[in-house]
Amino acid sequence: MKYDYLIVGAGFFGSVLSERIANDLGSKVLVIDKRPHIGGNCYSKLDEETGIEVHRYGTHIFHTSSRKVWNYITRFTAFNGYHHQVLTTYRNKVYQMPINLETINSFYNANLKPHEAQEFLKKEIEKNHVRAPQNLEEKAIASVGRSLYEAFIKGYTIKQWDKDPRELPTNIITRLPVRYNYRKDYFVDSRWQGIPLEGYAMVFKNMLKSTNIHIELNCDYFEHRNEFNVTKKVIYTGPIDRYFDYVYGKLEWRTAKFQKEIVELEDYQGTSVMNYADFAVKYTRIHEPKHLHPERKFTKQKTIIFYETSGSDSNDPYYPVNTESNYNLFKKYKALAQQEKGVIIGGRLGDYAYYDMDKTILAALKCYERQLVDSTS
Repeated sequence: MKYDYLIVGAGFFGSVLSERIANDLGSKVLVIDKRPHIGGNCYSKLDEETGIEVHRYGTHIFHTSSRKVWNYITRFTAFNGYHHQVLTTYRNKVYQMPINLETINSFYNANLKPHEAQEFLKKEIEKNHVRAPQNLEEKAIASVGRSLYEAFIKGYTIKQWDKDPRELPTNIITRLPVRYNYRKDYFVDSRWQGIPLEGYAMVFKNMLKSTNIHIELNCDYFEHRNEFNVTKKVIYTGPIDRYFDYVYGKLEWRTAKFQKEIVELEDYQGTSVMNYADFAVKYTRIHEPKHLHPERKFTKQKTIIFYETSGSDSNDPYYPVNTESNYNLFKKYKALAQQEKGVIIGGRLGDYAYYDMDKTILAALKCYERQLVDSTS
């Protein structure tokens, strides 16, 4: 069958473009994904045994301050108003993250007022004399001091990236937030946030329900790329280096693995996500998804937890490793992409970037307006 557009990947970037092309332009779209479901890494579904909505690829909290994004996404779902906080365990004690007044007072066994905490941390930072940070470790020490860095950042960073923090660039933590108050809302700058009331799978189902959209799952683009009959454009949202058959070499990615466990308790940890800062604890986080839906009533005395560990797997890419060598390699692939005729490469994998969901949606809307609407007018 002949289609106007082929969208490779059914995550937010591809789904937004599919929805706009089908409903706004009235064009025929074929959406393919190598996974057995739509939604990309945002996919969620109900667990049959417990009735808990499970985020298959880690906890996803939607948040944005963009009215444009909020007006768009709320056409397809309502949100429950969940506000996220991040907690971390270090030496069997739980602390607030990002580092705030409670973290500082708990860690140093103090009772500092905001202005006192600022002065105290300033003295901690000055002990190390880091004036021009050259790597992640130096940047962190220059931001919070050595003690807080070694407790909450060093071990977690090594587990997450499998690199000594001195080998990582400063831009991984360009702005390390420190709050001199007790505010615990993680996305403090986001006006709107929450979890889709009916789960993420329903969001994508609603976005892609147009009769102009045909979906093929378990379909690998590279196994069938010469079989598609497309008259206008291919929109590719997979890894950019894979598209060009790794002609310059492979970009470095980190992945995440999740080990599921059903626990015979009503509540295992009291929060949706608990970080583990100690290097000796091999997992980086434990997720307990039932806390994402406080509006739902769970009758079974069971909960689900997921142990998250970090690894290296270019076949299951999550996080780009933003070293200078990877950045330079990406620029070479980007230059190739700009020469491709009839192809748009974008999204977090195509841009070799870590995007929040709202940034992905905004990028897709801008791509549609600038590269598709303009080209058809």
